[in-house]
Amino acid sequence: MNKSLTRSIGFWLLLVVSLAATAVGGWLISGQIATMTTTLLDGTATGIEVYVGQSLVVVGAGVLAAGIVGILLTLGLVAARSLVPAPAPAVVEAIDWTAEADEERAPVVTASAPVETASAPVETASGPAETAPVSEEAVVETAPDADEKADDAPPITR
Repeated sequence: MNKSLTRSIGFWLLLVVSLAATAVGGWLISGQIATMTTTLLDGTATGIEVYVGQSLVVVGAGVLAAGIVGILLTLGLVAARSLVPAPAPAVVEAIDWTAEADEERAPVVTASAPVETASAPVETASGPAETAPVSEEAVVETAPDADEKADDAPPITR
Protein backbone atom coordinates (compact mmCIF):
# COMPACT_ATOMS: atom_id res chain seq x y z
CA MET A 1 0.00 0.00 0.00
CA ASN A 2 2.52 2.56 -1.16
CA LYS A 3 -0.08 4.71 -2.89
CA SER A 4 -1.52 7.63 -0.95
CA LEU A 5 -5.28 7.99 -0.57
CA THR A 6 -5.35 11.28 -2.43
CA ARG A 7 -4.10 9.46 -5.55
CA SER A 8 -6.51 6.53 -5.23
CA ILE A 9 -9.44 6.49 -7.66
CA GLY A 10 -11.38 4.08 -5.44
CA PHE A 11 -11.15 6.42 -2.46
CA TRP A 12 -12.44 9.40 -4.41
CA LEU A 13 -15.17 7.32 -6.04
CA LEU A 14 -16.34 6.12 -2.61
CA LEU A 15 -16.36 9.67 -1.29
CA VAL A 16 -18.25 11.16 -4.26
CA VAL A 17 -20.85 8.36 -4.44
CA SER A 18 -21.37 8.56 -0.67
CA LEU A 19 -21.91 12.29 -0.78
CA ALA A 20 -24.30 11.91 -3.74
CA ALA A 21 -26.27 9.15 -1.97
CA THR A 22 -26.52 11.27 1.16
CA ALA A 23 -27.80 14.24 -0.83
CA VAL A 24 -30.34 12.18 -2.82
CA GLY A 25 -31.59 10.40 0.30
CA GLY A 26 -31.99 13.67 2.18
CA TRP A 27 -33.80 15.24 -0.80
CA LEU A 28 -36.23 12.29 -1.06
CA ILE A 29 -37.02 12.36 2.65
CA SER A 30 -37.46 16.12 2.94
CA GLY A 31 -39.54 16.40 -0.23
CA GLN A 32 -41.95 13.60 0.67
CA ILE A 33 -42.33 14.64 4.29
CA ALA A 34 -43.00 18.23 3.23
CA THR A 35 -45.65 17.07 0.73
CA MET A 36 -47.30 14.73 3.24
CA THR A 37 -47.33 17.39 5.97
CA THR A 38 -48.85 20.03 3.71
CA THR A 39 -51.57 17.82 2.27
CA LEU A 40 -52.46 16.24 5.62
CA LEU A 41 -52.77 19.62 7.33
CA ASP A 42 -54.87 21.01 4.45
CA GLY A 43 -57.11 17.98 4.49
CA THR A 44 -56.51 17.42 0.77
CA ALA A 45 -54.29 14.35 1.16
CA THR A 46 -55.00 11.39 -1.09
CA GLY A 47 -54.02 7.77 -0.56
CA ILE A 48 -51.21 8.07 -3.09
CA GLU A 49 -49.63 11.02 -1.30
CA VAL A 50 -49.90 9.38 2.09
CA TYR A 51 -49.10 5.72 1.41
CA VAL A 52 -46.68 6.14 -1.48
CA GLY A 53 -45.08 9.05 0.32
CA GLN A 54 -44.35 6.82 3.32
CA SER A 55 -42.69 4.23 1.08
CA LEU A 56 -40.57 6.89 -0.61
CA VAL A 57 -39.48 8.20 2.80
CA VAL A 58 -38.35 4.67 3.73
CA VAL A 59 -36.41 4.34 0.43
CA GLY A 60 -34.89 7.78 0.97
CA ALA A 61 -33.88 6.79 4.49
CA GLY A 62 -32.10 3.69 3.11
CA VAL A 63 -30.24 5.76 0.52
CA LEU A 64 -29.36 8.35 3.15
CA ALA A 65 -28.09 5.64 5.50
CA ALA A 66 -25.93 4.11 2.72
CA GLY A 67 -24.42 7.51 2.02
CA ILE A 68 -23.64 8.08 5.69
CA VAL A 69 -22.02 4.63 5.96
CA GLY A 70 -19.89 5.45 2.89
CA ILE A 71 -18.77 8.74 4.40
CA LEU A 72 -17.88 6.95 7.65
CA LEU A 73 -15.89 4.40 5.64
CA THR A 74 -13.89 7.15 3.94
CA LEU A 75 -13.17 8.72 7.32
CA GLY A 76 -12.10 5.31 8.63
CA LEU A 77 -9.77 4.83 5.65
CA VAL A 78 -8.21 8.23 6.27
CA ALA A 79 -7.70 7.40 9.95
CA ALA A 80 -6.24 3.94 9.18
CA ARG A 81 -3.91 5.36 6.55
CA SER A 82 -2.63 7.99 8.99
CA LEU A 83 -1.69 5.21 11.44
CA VAL A 84 0.37 3.29 8.87
CA PRO A 85 3.86 4.81 8.62
CA ALA A 86 4.95 5.88 5.18
CA PRO A 87 7.94 3.93 3.86
CA ALA A 88 11.17 5.89 3.69
CA PRO A 89 12.11 6.73 0.12
CA ALA A 90 15.06 4.76 -1.17
CA VAL A 91 17.99 6.88 -2.29
CA VAL A 92 19.33 5.56 -5.56
CA GLU A 93 22.55 6.95 -6.95
CA ALA A 94 22.81 7.78 -10.60
CA ILE A 95 24.67 5.17 -12.60
CA ASP A 96 27.75 6.41 -14.40
CA TRP A 97 27.85 4.17 -17.46
CA THR A 98 31.10 5.70 -18.68
CA ALA A 99 33.14 4.64 -15.63
CA GLU A 100 35.24 1.50 -15.84
CA ALA A 101 34.68 -1.30 -13.38
CA ASP A 102 37.12 -1.14 -10.45
CA GLU A 103 37.07 -4.84 -9.76
CA GLU A 104 39.11 -7.33 -11.71
CA ARG A 105 37.61 -10.71 -12.40
CA ALA A 106 39.11 -13.54 -10.42
CA PRO A 107 40.22 -16.51 -12.52
CA VAL A 108 37.84 -19.42 -12.49
CA VAL A 109 39.47 -22.64 -11.35
CA THR A 110 38.11 -25.83 -12.82
CA ALA A 111 39.68 -28.95 -11.44
CA SER A 112 39.00 -32.48 -12.48
CA ALA A 113 39.91 -35.63 -10.61
CA PRO A 114 43.47 -36.78 -11.29
CA VAL A 115 43.46 -39.17 -14.20
CA GLU A 116 46.43 -41.35 -14.95
CA THR A 117 47.51 -41.21 -18.53
CA ALA A 118 50.17 -43.00 -20.51
CA SER A 119 53.51 -43.39 -18.79
CA ALA A 120 56.39 -41.33 -20.03
CA PRO A 121 59.99 -42.52 -19.75
CA VAL A 122 62.01 -40.60 -17.20
CA GLU A 123 65.79 -40.81 -17.20
CA THR A 124 67.55 -40.78 -13.90
CA ALA A 125 71.19 -40.07 -13.20
CA SER A 126 71.81 -43.50 -11.71
CA GLY A 127 70.61 -45.72 -14.41
CA PRO A 128 68.33 -46.60 -17.28
CA ALA A 129 65.10 -44.84 -18.07
CA GLU A 130 62.21 -45.54 -15.80
CA THR A 131 58.58 -44.95 -16.54
CA ALA A 132 56.59 -42.81 -14.12
CA PRO A 133 52.90 -42.22 -14.31
CA VAL A 134 51.82 -38.71 -15.32
CA SER A 135 48.68 -37.19 -13.87
CA GLU A 136 46.71 -34.17 -15.04
CA GLU A 137 47.06 -31.05 -12.97
CA ALA A 138 44.21 -28.67 -12.16
CA VAL A 139 43.53 -26.45 -15.13
CA VAL A 140 43.37 -22.73 -14.43
CA GLU A 141 41.54 -20.63 -16.95
CA THR A 142 39.37 -17.57 -17.03
CA ALA A 143 35.85 -18.42 -18.12
CA PRO A 144 33.45 -15.71 -19.20
CA ASP A 145 30.63 -15.16 -16.75
CA ALA A 146 27.05 -15.70 -17.93
CA ASP A 147 26.08 -12.29 -16.58
CA GLU A 148 29.12 -10.53 -17.99
CA LYS A 149 27.12 -7.69 -19.52
CA ALA A 150 25.30 -6.99 -16.27
CA ASP A 151 28.55 -6.99 -14.27
CA ASP A 152 30.21 -4.36 -16.45
CA ALA A 153 28.31 -1.62 -14.63
CA PRO A 154 29.37 -0.58 -11.13
CA PRO A 155 27.22 -2.06 -8.36
CA ILE A 156 24.19 -0.13 -7.17
CA THR A 157 24.17 0.60 -3.46
CA ARG A 158 21.15 1.56 -1.46
